[in-house]
Amino acid sequence: MWATAVGVAKVRALETERENALFRDLLAQAFAAAGGLWPAPSPPPGDEAARRRRLGVAFSIVIRTKFLDDLLRRASASGIRQVVVLGAGMDSRAFRMDWPEGTRLFEVDTAAPLDFKASVLRQEGAAARCERIPVAVDLREDWPGALAAAGHDPTAPTVWIAEGLLIYLPEDAVELLLARIGAQSAAGSRMGLTLGSRGVIERFGADAAPGSAASMWVSEMPDDPVGWLAGHGWDAECHTLRERAAAYGRPMSTPPQGEERPGGLISAVRR
Repeated sequence: MWATAVGVAKVRALETERENALFRDLLAQAFAAAGGLWPAPSPPPGDEAARRRRLGVAFSIVIRTKFLDDLLRRASASGIRQVVVLGAGMDSRAFRMDWPEGTRLFEVDTAAPLDFKASVLRQEGAAARCERIPVAVDLREDWPGALAAAGHDPTAPTVWIAEGLLIYLPEDAVELLLARIGAQSAAGSRMGLTLGSRGVIERFGADAAPGSAASMWVSEMPDDPVGWLAGHGWDAECHTLRERAAAYGRPMSTPPQGEERPGGLISAVRR
């Protein structure tokens, strides 16, 4: 499944080339090239529905990246110096963002993507702008133990990022992940989540090609994500993709279909 992270890198590389880019990820192209997705291959002609799905997914990746970048900057400004990126994939925030002195950024993922990433980083001569600590562990295993062994301090506030992750986890695994995050989070910790909006699996995943990212989507957000996270001890704010896109000067061209439900971009603070 981690190979989908290379597809995300391709989207970020394409955004980086835009004149009015919402972020610049100068490593994304190297990740995409090493994974065989750069130069970006031309999509097969003829399937308009598939083209729209690809554009929709790519748009959501761009907006969520900007949303979580901003969340991390606010967390750093508030004094938080521990960052944990769960299912880190080809995330390059340790390299592309400015971090206050003393920041430690833990990248949690399985060994295969972290090894692939390390080879590209060596090839590019990339230098992290904070203390970057890869933690090779499967999120279905004792990742809190591995994180603690790597030096994470649960008594100090942490900012957690779970980007493009929860949609691949069944509901019970999502609940366990949230419980484990909560157990490692001091008061004042922050969290940024992306959740599959209601109906996204029906719209994108129902006829997705076997092996594609959308074919592996299994969970959507609860009807009341704010209440759901309150039950886990977090005060949350919920934003729609449409709302954030407009705020970033990148409004969606398609009109809303009926009433907009709670959105899948979540920021939260630990009580």
